[in-house]
Amino acid sequence: MLKTWTGILAFVALLAACTPLAPRNTEAVQIQGTPGKAVVYLVRSDPDLSYLTAPVVVNDQMIGSTHAGTYFRLELPAGRHVIRGYASDNGTIALDLQADLVYFVEQKVAGSYRVTNPESFFSVIDERRARSVLAGAQRMG
Repeated sequence: MLKTWTGILAFVALLAACTPLAPRNTEAVQIQGTPGKAVVYLVRSDPDLSYLTAPVVVNDQMIGSTHAGTYFRLELPAGRHVIRGYASDNGTIALDLQADLVYFVEQKVAGSYRVTNPESFFSVIDERRARSVLAGAQRMG
């Protein structure tokens, strides 16, 4: 009898360990273009390499800060644009954008309690990867 109860408790504990603690928001982000503009989705995955907040600059204008699981939707005119980290964050990416197209840029941020300055790494990703990163992400700005 003790073996039976031990087996049942072990099974229940195993099931509980496989269940996520908090449900994740899985609503799909509506990816839309804007006529006459280039649209850039700047996404930061969750989990990320770091918990640090990372301020972001587009064309020398501060647009805000990212956290793990957030994104910005930027409408920009066609042409060359630079997205970079702020201050000591040396991460940067230059994009040549065309009107009426949608682009996806992933930001990964490194840093810890010992290295308190965020370090961003930007890369262009495809729509399939972007949709998986955007699932449950919170819009910023």
